[in-house]
Amino acid sequence: MAHREEWKSTACILCSTNCGLQVQTQDGHFTRIKGDKTNPRSRGYTCEKPARLDHYQNHADRITTPLRRKPDGAFEAIGWDTAIGEIAAKLSTIRDTHGGEKILYYGGGGQGNHLGGAYSAATRRALGMRYASNALAQEKTGEFWVEGTMFGGRPEPDFEHAAVAVFVGKNPWHSHGFERARPILRDIARDSERHLIVLDPRRTETADLADIWLQVIPGTDAFVLAAMLKILLDEDRLDHPWLATYAHDGAELFAVLEQVPVAEYCARAGVPEGDVRRAARVIGCAESVSVLEDLGVEMAPHSTLNSYLEKLLYVLTGNLGGQGAMNFGTHMGKLIGSHRNNRTSPVGGHRIITGLIPCNAIPEEILTNHPDRFRAIFIESGNPVHSLADSPRMREALDSLECVVVIDVAMTETARHAHYILPAASQYEKVETTFFGGGFPRHTFLMRQPIFPMAEGTLTEPEIHSRLCRALGAFTDADLAELRQAAEEGLEEFGVTFQKAMGSNPKLAAILPVVLYETLGRSLGDGLEPAALLWGASQTLAAGEPASVQRAGFEGEGPELGNAVFRALLDHPNGVVITSDPYEITMERIGTDDRKIRLVIPELIQELADLVDEEPPKATDEYPFILAAGERRTSTANTIFRNPGWRRKDVDGALRMSPGDAERLGVEDGGRVRITTKRGSAETVVEVSDTLRDGHITLPNGHGLEYPDEEGNRRVVGAPPNELTSGEDRDWLALTPWHKHVRARVETVA
Repeated sequence: MAHREEWKSTACILCSTNCGLQVQTQDGHFTRIKGDKTNPRSRGYTCEKPARLDHYQNHADRITTPLRRKPDGAFEAIGWDTAIGEIAAKLSTIRDTHGGEKILYYGGGGQGNHLGGAYSAATRRALGMRYASNALAQEKTGEFWVEGTMFGGRPEPDFEHAAVAVFVGKNPWHSHGFERARPILRDIARDSERHLIVLDPRRTETADLADIWLQVIPGTDAFVLAAMLKILLDEDRLDHPWLATYAHDGAELFAVLEQVPVAEYCARAGVPEGDVRRAARVIGCAESVSVLEDLGVEMAPHSTLNSYLEKLLYVLTGNLGGQGAMNFGTHMGKLIGSHRNNRTSPVGGHRIITGLIPCNAIPEEILTNHPDRFRAIFIESGNPVHSLADSPRMREALDSLECVVVIDVAMTETARHAHYILPAASQYEKVETTFFGGGFPRHTFLMRQPIFPMAEGTLTEPEIHSRLCRALGAFTDADLAELRQAAEEGLEEFGVTFQKAMGSNPKLAAILPVVLYETLGRSLGDGLEPAALLWGASQTLAAGEPASVQRAGFEGEGPELGNAVFRALLDHPNGVVITSDPYEITMERIGTDDRKIRLVIPELIQELADLVDEEPPKATDEYPFILAAGERRTSTANTIFRNPGWRRKDVDGALRMSPGDAERLGVEDGGRVRITTKRGSAETVVEVSDTLRDGHITLPNGHGLEYPDEEGNRRVVGAPPNELTSGEDRDWLALTPWHKHVRARVETVA
C-alpha cells in the first residue's frame, strides 16, 4: 500500500481573510492543498488561488544568506553575526547623532505575516524610533480615521445574515474581505427576499450577481452616496428613535444633505436616478443592512469623504448592532493604532492616522534638507518601491538614505536598494498569525505552526529582532535569568514573575516582545518560540473581555483564563473560537468618549457641501482615459507570488478597455499598446472587455515584478502599475493616492 502523506492544518496568506487550509507536503514542496473543513471560520471554503502556493514557498528569488551592499552596488554574502553587529552599529550611530526618530520603520506584516511586526516593537524602542508606515497608509487610513471619529472602533459586516448587502468600490468575488465570500454572495443573489447592491464603474463578478448595480463614472462615488442619503432624508427612512438613543444631533449634517440636488448628482455620476432611488429605498426599508467599501473608492477622488458617506448609509438607518447589520467584535492583538492623537509627520506636518505616516509623504520626508528628515529606514515584509505610488520617486528616496535595512524572504524591488538584506523564514517555515478581525459574533483565531523546516541560512523575524536588541545592549542573559526559570515551571508561575518584572524593570518592559520570546518562547519547544507573544495577547484579551472569552467555552478568571486561551491556540492549528458575543453588545462597544456616535465630522461636512459646485473629475484632451491602476482578477494576488508561472490566465496582465475604445484606437484583443501618464509609461497587451465604460481602462495588481525566465535572464512580466502613478494625486486629509483614477493616454505600438 502506498504511503499516504499526513494532512496538516495551516492557512492561506494571499488575502486578509486567511482561509483555513489542509496541505500535504513532500521534499519541501506542497503536493496537495484543499480547504480545511475543521476551520471554524472558513469551514472548508477557499478560492482557487492557494492551490498555487508552492510558487511562493519555492521560487528563484529566495534569499538564504544575509547580504551587504558593496561600493559598486553589488551584494556580497556575510554571516549573521556580522550583519547584526554592523546594522546595530550603523543604526545606533544615527540614533546617537541625529535621534532615533530619524529612523523610519516601514512594513510589519503582509496578509499573513504579522508576528514579525509585533516583535519589531522591541527593536524600535531600543533605537528610539517614533515613526512608522505601511501599506495600510495608502489604502485604509482615511476609513480608519472616519470610523475612529464616528464610533471609536471598527464595525464588521454580517453578510451571512444581511437582508441587504452593499459593496462600494469592492469586488468581494476576488478581493474577499469576509469569510466564505463566494458562497454568501451566491446565497444572497438566489434569495428573492434579499438584495445585493454594488457601486462600481466596472461590471465586476459581484456586480453580475447584483440586483442593483450602479455603474458610476470613475471618481464620482461621492455624488451617488450623497444622493442616496438625501433620498433617505426626503422619504423619512431614517431610524429616528435609534438615532436619538445612540447618536449625537445630526442637524448640521441634515442641513447640508437638504441642499443635495439628487437628479443633478445622478447625472454627474452617469447613473439612472431611478436606480439610485430604488437602492436607497431598499436600504431604508430593510430589516438589516451590511456595507463594505474598498480600494475602488478609497484610492479615488473624495477618498475619506466616501468612507464617511458610506458609513452614514447604515448609521442613519439604524443598522449598527444586530444580526445582519454592522457590529463591533473583539480583537486579539492590535493591528490598528489609536486615532486619538494630533501627531503629524516631522517634515511635511501631515496627519498621522492610527500611528502611520501617509505613504505618499515618505519621499518628501526624506528628499529634503530639513533637519528633521529621515536618515534611515527599516523595512520589514514590505515592498514600497513596487507597491507605493510613484516608484521612481521612492527609489530616489531610498538611494539618498544613510542606511536601508530590509527583512524579507525574497530579492524584491525594494531589497535591491538596501544596504543590508536579512533573509527571513517563509510564512510556512515558522509560527505565524494575523491580527485581522476574526468575525462576529464568534471570533476565530488561528496560530499557524511550521509546515516546512526553515531554509538553511534564514531566521524568523522574532529571532532577528532578539539578536538586534541584544546587540543594541537592550538586555543581557542575566536580566532574563529569573523569567527563564519561571517559564520552565509553567505558565502560572511565569505569569506572576513576568508581571513583577514588567512593573519593576522599565528597561525590560520597553522590549516586552523580545523578553517574552527569550523566556517563555524558549520553553515552548523548538520552532514554537514566536508563539510567546500570543501568550501576552491572550492575557490582554481575557482581561479586557472575560465574559466574551467565557462564552466561547473557556473556564477560569484572570490569568487562568488567558492561559486557557493560549493553550487552545497551541493545541488547535486549524483555528479556535476565542470569543462569542450577543449582538446587543455592539452598542456597549462604541468607543467615543461619551459612547455616542458622531454624525457630524466637521472636517468632511464642508467637503460634502462643496460638492454642489464641483465638476466631476474628468479625463483631459492630453490624457483622455481614466486608468484604474491595480484591479483584482482571478489571475492576481499579492506580490509574494513573484514567479509569473503561477498564472494560468492573463499571464501578461492585459490592459482592459471597452469595445468602443478599442475600435477607435484600432486595436484588437492581444494587441500591444503604450500607456502614458504624467509620471511615466509602460507597454502591455490589450483585453477588449464589455465590462467597462468608454474612457475607463484597468490594469491588474500583482504584475510588473522582475523575475528570471527559463534562460536565467531577468525580465519584467506585465506593467508595474506604480511606474504610472503619482504621489501628488491624493486625498487632502489622509493623503491616500488616487490609484483608481489616473489620467492616461493609450497608443498602439507595433
